[in-house]
Amino acid sequence: MITIKNTHQIESLRAAGWIVAETFDVIAPLVKPGAVLADIDCAAEDFILSKGAETLYKGIQQRPRQRPFPGVITASVNHEICHGIPDGRVLKDGDIVGIDIGLKFKGWCGDACKTFIVGKAEKETARLVETARQSLFKGIHAAVAGQPIGAIGEAIQQFAESKGYSVVREYGGHGIGRELWEEPFIPHIGPASRGPRIKVGMVLNIEPMINIGRADTRLMPDEWTVETADRSLSAQFEHTIAITDNGPDILTVVKS
Repeated sequence: MITIKNTHQIESLRAAGWIVAETFDVIAPLVKPGAVLADIDCAAEDFILSKGAETLYKGIQQRPRQRPFPGVITASVNHEICHGIPDGRVLKDGDIVGIDIGLKFKGWCGDACKTFIVGKAEKETARLVETARQSLFKGIHAAVAGQPIGAIGEAIQQFAESKGYSVVREYGGHGIGRELWEEPFIPHIGPASRGPRIKVGMVLNIEPMINIGRADTRLMPDEWTVETADRSLSAQFEHTIAITDNGPDILTVVKS
């Protein structure tokens, strides 16, 4: 786990996060009915490389003998929770797709996820996506120095469950810095008392995955895609944040 010690380091992380945010701006117009996931992936790769950044997902392996991940982005459609492969599938009106982008710029990592509504969504689908987005910000607002890591998850869980949804347990957020995945693990459920204390200088990724149905998950035969066990819809949002004396600072946004 890295701890940020000076302004230069946090601005280096912000530069990486800025490219992540810009990449979302580039691909957002492409996420529409008739779009091919692989084409969105290519557009993201072209832009990331044009900014002098490295892609982090392509070719990565999480465990020995696992198939290397084939995409620059992850693209999780409808009942897919995370790590979906950006392949030849065509998006349809009413789909939702969670796109996750991770990259490294000048030795520092940025990572974020957004769930897009493709065309026009049913009311309940739109409600799920908005609840997932708000759940992320509930977690961010709870990420205050001195509180246990569990305070983040409890804030997310209480909000999502109050809306009638479930929160994925097996997958969570993480520290980030020189490497994409660093300690600590950040559960998106309580209790608030769990885990180490949040400290100024920590850099964290918070990324709640919210399901319409049950929280149970299933790993697909491609060894990457995680879907809801009951095949209900799932939505995810994520930001990279730095913990400061003035509260959480979101790094994966375009500079104003």
